[in-house]
Order: sequence, then C-alpha cells, then structure tokens
Amino acid sequence: MSWQARIDEALEQRRQHGLLRTRTANQQGAGRWHLQDGQRWLNFASNDYLGLSQHPAVIAGWQQGAARYGVGSGASGHVTGYSEAHAGLEQALADWLGYPRALLFISGFAANQAVIAALAQKPDRIVADRLSHASLLEAAHLSPAVLTRFRHNDAVALHAALAKPCAGQQLVVTEGVFSMDGDSAPLAEIAAVSREAQAWLMVDDAHGIGVLGEQGRGSCDAAGIHPELLVVTFGKGFGVSGAAVLCSESLACYFEQFARHLIYSTAMPPAQAVALHAALTCVQQGDALRARLTRHIQRFRDGAQQLPWQLAASHTAIQPLIVGDNHAALALSATLRERGIGCSAIRPPTVPPGTARLRITLTAAHEDEDIDTLLEALHDAAGR
Repeated sequence: MSWQARIDEALEQRRQHGLLRTRTANQQGAGRWHLQDGQRWLNFASNDYLGLSQHPAVIAGWQQGAARYGVGSGASGHVTGYSEAHAGLEQALADWLGYPRALLFISGFAANQAVIAALAQKPDRIVADRLSHASLLEAAHLSPAVLTRFRHNDAVALHAALAKPCAGQQLVVTEGVFSMDGDSAPLAEIAAVSREAQAWLMVDDAHGIGVLGEQGRGSCDAAGIHPELLVVTFGKGFGVSGAAVLCSESLACYFEQFARHLIYSTAMPPAQAVALHAALTCVQQGDALRARLTRHIQRFRDGAQQLPWQLAASHTAIQPLIVGDNHAALALSATLRERGIGCSAIRPPTVPPGTARLRITLTAAHEDEDIDTLLEALHDAAGR
C-alpha cells in the first residue's frame, strides 16, 4: 500500500465512524463568545475557566513585556533565551506553591514528556491512572520503563500494582482533575499509597490550578498533599499558555542537565512570562471569580438533572454529558449550534468507545442567563 493510499484509507475510516476531526478559525479568542464568519455563539467549549485570557491586567502584561523584551526569546533558555521575566515568574510560582524550584516549559505536553523521558530508565516502572492525559501515557510508552495502568481513581488498585516486584524505581502518575470526565483524583489516598511503596508521585494539575484550593493553588493544595513532581499548566485557569514543573532543588538541576525539551526548545517569549506573572496575581486575588464559577457549576447541574443523557459526576468546570453514539453526539452539538451555542462533541479515541459526549465547560466569564440558555436548548433537544 502506498503512502497516499494508507492516508486515504485512514481518513475514510474516520469519516465513516464519525471520528474525523476538523478545526475552525474563530475571530474573538477564548472569551464568553465564539465569533466565526460574522456569526456569534455562546462559548461552552473553552478551558479559560476564570476568563483571564480577556483580563485587562494580563493583556497589559503581555504588551508591556513585548515593549521591553520584544516578541520572542530568540533561543533556548540554556543559550540566551532565559530572561529576568522567566526567572521572576519561576520564583513567584515556587514561592506560591511551596516548592524550592519551578521550571518553565512551552506547554504542558512538553513538560510531561520532558519529565518522564528524563527520569524513566529500563528497570523502572511507571504506574499511571488509566485515564491519564495522552501526553503522560505517550511519554510512558516511549520510555524504557515498564508502564502499568491502574483502574481510574482506585487507590486499592494502585496499591496492588505498586506491590508487585520492581527492580528499579516506581513513579506514580495521575491528574488532579481529569479533562474528559471532570472528576477529581483521590489525591490524599494516592499520595499515602505512593509514600508507603516508596514511590514518587507526579500530579498533572492542568485543570485544577487556578481554580481549586486556597488562592487557586490547585488540587494538591485542596487535598493537603505535596507530590515530588507537580506539573501546572497555564492554558486553563491562567488563561494564557505554557507550563511549569515544581520540584526540589536537586531535581530541577537534574532536569536542567537531562530534560531535552527544556534544553533544546526555544524558550517561551519573555512577554508571555510577564503576562503569566500578571495572571498569577489575578489568580491569587481571584476568590470572587472562583465563587462565581462555583455558582455557575451548581446552576448547570441543578438544571441538567432531568436530561436523558448521563451527567458525569463532576463538580468542576468540566461538565460532560455522555451521549454514547458518535453521530448522536455530533448531531446534538450541531443542534446547539443552531441555537447560538458552541459546545464540542468529544469522540474516541479521546474518550473510550461508546462514551461520545458533549464536553461542556463553564467559566467565570459566563452570565447566569448563558447557563439558562444552554439548559433550555438541551431540554428542547431532548424533547425532539
């Protein structure tokens, strides 16, 4: 089979099963509204949970950073790409989250890949929650270590997996809030089991940082734990992009020597680091935004109880409606779009077969009337 024939066959299979992904260019960023081709939809597909992508202080931070540093870093941080803006943000993050060091990465995907690739060796074992993000599982698969996946959010299953003989070290990998189901990991139990087995714990808190815990410190703060490795990303609660790894001084030094994503990638623009520092201040002072988001979540859940689709057991900003069939999920998304509501249909392989869903995300940028509009449209669709 030729290259082209292989590509054509793979695309046709995706089309037949309702799995073909497409991208559409919007004209208004990640705020309350999604604007495309002159039409406007309420945006229930964004991870901008606190609405900080549109915050004047964050926008001004980027502008001020660009005026001082320009629009790019120009090199890897190991060459000339590491600026005072990067160093200041790393120190502020470390102080805020209670770690000796923070290291910035261009994305959460890159941070997860870098950590696992640098740490995992042939005798080791990575024990990961079955529903961990693709960046974590892919990195584990590509590493020389053995990958064992334990039953989702099951500390007993984790204990059993860690109890099996291992010639090397063990790294437990989980998320704080899971991106497709919106549920939270039992982090206190997972940390206790990991500690008992003398395993290190790595928590990817992409969807918890900024939103949960005191001052928005995230899932680990809310659970009262301090994992050896904490990965926080800035494309959700912070409203920007990028990521940081929080760890010990010696581990940070180790990553500076052996984390290839850190060493060989161009550093994030200094202007972005300035904007992130402004976003950090907004997060720290964001109790009112978090309270507003919590009210929206409860309003939606109260109104969605009688819908015929399965409402996931989530009390976070991620509120999945499990439709099941791929084509039915696409049709429901299209029906909402006709009503002026943008909401993504998520299908396999992102989620398990038979669990296609609408992934509804709520933000502090929404108004009460937006939640009511969404609920009315869903109930009308259910009555068709």
